[in-house]
Amino acid sequence: MAERANVYPLRREPKPEPRRKQPPPAEPLWREVLGQRIRALRLHRQETLADTAGRAGISPQYLSEIERGRKEPSSEMIAALAGALGITLTGLTEQVAGDLRRQYSTVVTNHSGPAMLARAA
Repeated sequence: MAERANVYPLRREPKPEPRRKQPPPAEPLWREVLGQRIRALRLHRQETLADTAGRAGISPQYLSEIERGRKEPSSEMIAALAGALGITLTGLTEQVAGDLRRQYSTVVTNHSGPAMLARAA
């Protein structure tokens, strides 16, 4: 009679996961930075959503969504909000552009290419 051998599989070490490159951090979105700037301007003037929204001709709910970066307002709406906040459209746009530059330069860790351009401006 033939003997039966007990065969046990060898334990294999799990293969290490290959290191994946971290995706670059997302750039801040225009609508989010615009909303943050509009909220900052409104709070600086110590106004409620209803005060600013009323002068801009929009609902307080819509202004809240803009401030939270949920809605992307039209250029006409941005101009109306700028006027309601006592700033020109150009002034608001320049402030938002500056905010974007600052936020983008803190997101980028590689100081070359567009990041250097943003820092130079």
